Amino acid sequence: MQTLPDILAVLERLSNPDKVAYKRQKFGIVAHNSLGIYHANLKDIAKRIGRNDDLALALFDTGIYEARLLCAKTFKPASITPELMEKWVVTFENWEICDTFCMGFFAKSQYAIPKALEWASRSAEFEKRAGFAIMAAYGFADKKAGNEVFEQFLPLIEREAHDDRLYVKKAVNWALRNIGKRNIDLHARAIETAQRILKAESISAQWIASDALKQLQKPDANILDYPRAVYRSS
Repeated sequence: MQTLPDILAVLERLSNPDKVAYKRQKFGIVAHNSLGIYHANLKDIAKRIGRNDDLALALFDTGIYEARLLCAKTFKPASITPELMEKWVVTFENWEICDTFCMGFFAKSQYAIPKALEWASRSAEFEKRAGFAIMAAYGFADKKAGNEVFEQFLPLIEREAHDDRLYVKKAVNWALRNIGKRNIDLHARAIETAQRILKAESISAQWIASDALKQLQKPDANILDYPRAVYRSS
């Protein structure tokens, strides 16, 4: 399955309008030009395709929602450019495609950190979410990164915690929780950040902070031990 017409024919056979409606009602996924195909099916198709940059680009350019999801599963992270990232991020219309691109390969690219820092200040909901989704995923994409990489995310999380849009605040919360689970030092820093955020008058900030604290302060919270610097109190 290495030609665009063949893949589009497979997608058309799998299309199901009922699934489009179900995903909208159940998961809040609103997607234009969607065929109604679940991720499990797309994952199987992507395995058969393998990594193929040219085909991935052609899939994205069809404008078909599921073809764009396939692009994220078949494009090589090492081939990404800032121009492509910008081309794609402005098209994100829901959390599913945003997170698929960000977790699938934006977070694995050499431009992950600068784009996360830049997009966190964007006004468009899913462009902004993309910045925080990268922050949330980066800890698993780069297990050797030092704590300073994640420390620079915390002021942005604190600054943007006031944004009450559902898919922004969820991503901000997600980033804070994941940073706090990376190692014991970042766990302490994330809790400190959440405690400051909790004092804000913003309802979204209070939700972000209280949920993060609930997760991070569980007795059985799974705190990892990825490479870290030792924080010294001043």
